[in-house]
Order: sequence, then C-alpha cells, then structure tokens
Amino acid sequence: MDFLKDLWNFMRERKKFWLLPIIFVLLLLGVLLIFGGGSAVAPFIYTLF
Repeated sequence: MDFLKDLWNFMRERKKFWLLPIIFVLLLLGVLLIFGGGSAVAPFIYTLF
C-alpha cells in the first residue's frame, strides 16, 4: 500500500493526473493476461496482441 500512497502523492504534488488512465489501462491489461492465460478465452485475448 505504501507504493500506491507514494504514487498518488507524486501525481498530486506534480499535477501528473494524466498518468492515472495510463496506469489503469496497463493494470487492466496485465490482469486480463494473467487471468485469461489459462482459460478458454486465451485464444481470443492473444489475437488482440
């Protein structure tokens, strides 16, 4: 949790709120690849990349 707290403080102090959507999309893609890798959805996910 300290990492998220530090990241939020960095974005708030330096007015880098444009980083928030980028981080969200990267996390979403990572979760999709991790959980979709061993399922029946995997062939459809890999065609996106």
